Amino acid sequence: MQSIIEDGLRWLMADMPEDRTLRDEKSLRFFLALCSRDQNSRSHALENISRALDAWVDGYGSPQEAVYHNNHHDARIQPLDRKPLVKELLPDLLRFSIYCPFEDVRSKCGALLLDLQERGLKIPRRVGRGPSRFIPENEIVPVDTDDEETQMLFVDAFLQNNRLEHIVQVMGYHPKYLDSFLKTQQYILRGDGPLPYDYRHYIAIMASARHQCSYLINLHKTEFLLCGGEETWLKGLDHIPQKLRDLYEIIKILAHRPWLISKNHIEKLTRGNDNWSLAEVMHALIIIAHFHAMCSFVYGCGIHPEIDEENGHTFRPSSSSDSEDNHSSSNSHSGSPTSTDAAAGIEALMERMKQLNETGEEPTQEEMLARFQKVESQSLELEAGKSQLSPKASILCYVEDPSFGYEDFAMRGAVQEIPTFRAQDFSWEDQGYSLANRLYSDIGTLLDDKFNTAYNLTYFTMGPNTDVDTSSFRRAIWNYIHCMYGIRHDDYNYGEVNHLLERYLKSYVKTVTCYPERVSKKDYDNFMRGFKHSEKVHVNLMLLEAKMQAELLYSLRALTRYMT
Repeated sequence: MQSIIEDGLRWLMADMPEDRTLRDEKSLRFFLALCSRDQNSRSHALENISRALDAWVDGYGSPQEAVYHNNHHDARIQPLDRKPLVKELLPDLLRFSIYCPFEDVRSKCGALLLDLQERGLKIPRRVGRGPSRFIPENEIVPVDTDDEETQMLFVDAFLQNNRLEHIVQVMGYHPKYLDSFLKTQQYILRGDGPLPYDYRHYIAIMASARHQCSYLINLHKTEFLLCGGEETWLKGLDHIPQKLRDLYEIIKILAHRPWLISKNHIEKLTRGNDNWSLAEVMHALIIIAHFHAMCSFVYGCGIHPEIDEENGHTFRPSSSSDSEDNHSSSNSHSGSPTSTDAAAGIEALMERMKQLNETGEEPTQEEMLARFQKVESQSLELEAGKSQLSPKASILCYVEDPSFGYEDFAMRGAVQEIPTFRAQDFSWEDQGYSLANRLYSDIGTLLDDKFNTAYNLTYFTMGPNTDVDTSSFRRAIWNYIHCMYGIRHDDYNYGEVNHLLERYLKSYVKTVTCYPERVSKKDYDNFMRGFKHSEKVHVNLMLLEAKMQAELLYSLRALTRYMT
């Protein structure tokens, strides 16, 4: 820890180019000593950070420190201008003062910001209030929650990469799932595995760019640099090794039309000079699917940019218009069960669920297939969110063929060439799980736990109602997501989808799953009216996991076909 602090102090005293657009590794590591469970270690680190900032403002010793220039033609003394350095660090201080799970760090960083402001420095403020623009800040689990289990998970998350991400705080509604999520993400990004660490984060960037998710791109650009990644790679796909470039076609297909992946795509990766091992392919496929699914969660829950990232803070003075986004969220009743219409909707849904449990219908296989095809064709009629983002240049540099997007599986063309994926022929439980564990030790077990946790998670509530069996509702959502990717479960009666899922919910599910970048606050407000925000987040967790599993089913089936 001491060496990190000393490196940070040496970096602070060094010259920095005026035109730098990316923070270097030493700048990003400056606060890394705060990443400790030990309060004494954090206290020591905070003292060193305070001294370093004092040195910048006042200089070491008296008079203020100066630098001596001698180029054999000109000898002069100039004072050091460290304004670019401190300005670069201030958003980090602001983030720690609000979103760190350690109270001592929040308090000290807040005091440092006030002190610097009193000494004449312009201090940044956050742009959005809270982790989500859809959910009021006061309804999200706070960083200093009294729930011991959740607080420990927030600390675990912070220690992974020196930040409590907004995604994690929103997932804090569901600590059992969050525990499984954190273990899996830590393993695929920072644990033992066949891929180099810089490759892992760059694949995350490429996968996130397919859905224009600047939130995840910016997070993993930082992670990429922290693990020693080559800065020139961040200029775009034209600057990366051919081995990584060869992966892009699979990233593109899995993001939008995973049914197109074949054993030929796997074969191309494993042949030639820059070939991939099967273990590396497996690791890459899991990272790709993970981040495609994470894009859906980010957009589905309206996750705000991190404070220290692009658009997460500003140095401009506040104005009344800045609070409009938070005002609309805090006055939204989308998560409130008080509306008469919303309450009636929940009661009607519960009655339909009760009817399903009581009928005990056993349709024939022909009827089951017909009902699947009906749900599949009806999805064509649903309008996904219409608001489309225009990709920024900072995102387009990681994208090829930006016009390639989702097309309804029912419109795929020749049915003989791309038949419906029958889960009974290749399932996660029977084939995918064992293959994943064989090529990438322990990952199958971690993923299996995460899938099952999201699928089975229940508090036996619906809005204000308690003691509710929600299994049929959860099953309908999961299987409906798979249906949109052409995956059919032979033992499921797809008539339940139309019986339980109202049109607004279907439309939201389709948008978040297939066109996540189009999700709006109106979409979020309109689905499942009367349900709690925690219940809506739970639905988004199921969307995340069902989408990831669907991508893995297609990609692991292609991998199996290549291996056999």
